[in-house]
Amino acid sequence: MHPELFRIPFTDLTVKSYGLLMVCGFISAIYVIRRLSRDFGEHSEDITTAALYSLIAGIAGARIFYVIHYWHQFSNKGLLEIFAVWKGGLELLGGVLLAIFVIVIYLWAKKLPVRRYLDILGVGLMLALCFGRLGCLMNGCCFGKPTTCPVSIQFTYGSLAYESQIRPDTARHREKPYIELPADFFDTYPDSDYSYLKPYSSLDAQQKLEVTQGPYRCLPVIPTQIYESLSALVGFFLLYRHRSKGLRLEMRYGYPPFFYRPGITFSLMFVYYGIVRFFVEFLRDDNPIQFDGLTVSQNLSIILIVVNLGLILLFAKMKPDNFTFKKS
Repeated sequence: MHPELFRIPFTDLTVKSYGLLMVCGFISAIYVIRRLSRDFGEHSEDITTAALYSLIAGIAGARIFYVIHYWHQFSNKGLLEIFAVWKGGLELLGGVLLAIFVIVIYLWAKKLPVRRYLDILGVGLMLALCFGRLGCLMNGCCFGKPTTCPVSIQFTYGSLAYESQIRPDTARHREKPYIELPADFFDTYPDSDYSYLKPYSSLDAQQKLEVTQGPYRCLPVIPTQIYESLSALVGFFLLYRHRSKGLRLEMRYGYPPFFYRPGITFSLMFVYYGIVRFFVEFLRDDNPIQFDGLTVSQNLSIILIVVNLGLILLFAKMKPDNFTFKKS
């Protein structure tokens, strides 16, 4: 876990790994989107603009959803803390609705073929997710459950995963902590009963040894961030191939078979992500269990899958538009 990569010389500013990887994901997505949009001819710049709006809206929506979901973490903090995206705390599904709304409004206002543009954006967003989950890994959020499996990662003292392991979590039906940490590792705020974990720098030599190599070190956890990042990379290649094959079939036959028609690549992106996220949530140990024994993300995943399966059937039956691709 390396939330801060390095400090900028002669300043108090640091480069956050989470924010840097978000930027890398954005740049990579824009590159792919521009490459795929070359077939749009004079309209190719519009897809870049739509991508910019969608990514900004997606980040904003994901942050809003996270703040609402975990309001107890922000209720006693300043207003600026709500906007501190670089510290982590985004829920992708929370940004879906706002991103789609902004994209559709923009494309509709420009009188552009909405389904075709959404297909390209879907491919780019899946690649951005690959980098985003690596940012979660570096930041220490979205962590998995403790495991004895050899394929695991171990976070440090004071990380989000460690904080979770040393406390009960009634929201996940866990009445006892995984690690029974002695009271001398905690301190309290003045006029408050809340006990916070002492900084590592304030521990004595024996305590430091116990939390790094001894019985109170962080338990190994399932590397859910890596699983989601790899699944996003696989999804990117699958969607890229699907959209490219649809284009080739359209150029050859005039209108592609129903499974490759405009809009379906975009819907497949959400079906794929919804399935992956639903099952990965069983491995994660951060989101509260709220509805029907499932997390909010799992319930939203089910909605995403059902809605987009319906959209696939709808797009497959829609008549072709009058858009003409630029042929090289």
